[in-house]
Amino acid sequence: MKHSKITLTLLALAAMLPGQTSCRKAPTNTSTSGIATIACDASFENIMNQEIDVFEYNTRGNASIIPYYTSEKACFDSLLDLRTKTIVVARELTQKETDYLKGQKKNPRSNRIAVDAIALIVNPENSIEILSVSEIADILTGRITRWDELEPSKMGEIQVVFDSEGSSTIAYMRDSVMKNQPFGPNVYAQNSNMEVFKQVQMRKNAIGIIGVSWISADMRTRDLPREERIRSLQQQDTTVADFDASVKVLKVRRDDNLRAFKPYQAYIYDGSYPLTRSMFMITTAVNGSLGHGFYSFVTGTIGQKIIQRTGILPARMQPRMVNLY
Repeated sequence: MKHSKITLTLLALAAMLPGQTSCRKAPTNTSTSGIATIACDASFENIMNQEIDVFEYNTRGNASIIPYYTSEKACFDSLLDLRTKTIVVARELTQKETDYLKGQKKNPRSNRIAVDAIALIVNPENSIEILSVSEIADILTGRITRWDELEPSKMGEIQVVFDSEGSSTIAYMRDSVMKNQPFGPNVYAQNSNMEVFKQVQMRKNAIGIIGVSWISADMRTRDLPREERIRSLQQQDTTVADFDASVKVLKVRRDDNLRAFKPYQAYIYDGSYPLTRSMFMITTAVNGSLGHGFYSFVTGTIGQKIIQRTGILPARMQPRMVNLY
């Protein structure tokens, strides 16, 4: 969460309260100016931070998007309680939720903005290279607890690390891979996606379950000055072709397929990589408001290029196909 931005925003709002001598006026709320909040699934923090940064830069500082990174459930609760108008999550509204919002005189709009992949990462010293979907399910349920049950290994017991309890990543693995079976005692929730990354780097026996945007080598562009990052978005080729070398990204295969794949964009696109999910942006913001302006930006050309650079697959653009060995 951008604490400094929130602090500055609160100070600005305090200056507008009755009884203050300041003559400052609240920023006009248009599609490119004002203040708006969004609630975003914490799995997508890396992606949304870049979207916000470029959007605010393009508005020349007239717009401020304040993100709250939290669980998927908290995102939907915030939208349904009318505490925020825009959320970024891994599922669409149900018909019941849509009907409720319409009953509150809100007109929800939903757009699939990307296809995300769930990556499996281990310490580089771990010899494991490939897991099948059924082996992943057995690890998560505790039927497989040691690395030497999969192949000769000295890594000992398997420690599974997720981002946080209630995350959409946990929900996806439970629903799609484990078929709603309970997690085994070898599964642990950390406080954040970055903590998953750190645990895998520190623990040779750990396996991390994490969104692919967190391991994209191209995420180093987020540390470039804004001007350089925005210029780089003008390039035609924004396909990510590698991952962070400080962890090992495992190949995954379907049980009925002998060939395994890493979560490269090309394999997400053609369906070869089996662990994928959609990413949705849902808003009740009215036309002409800042919330709607940001929604239009993320679903537009530049917003989709930003998503492509993070290593996941944008909904409206096709990746360049490259030979991967």
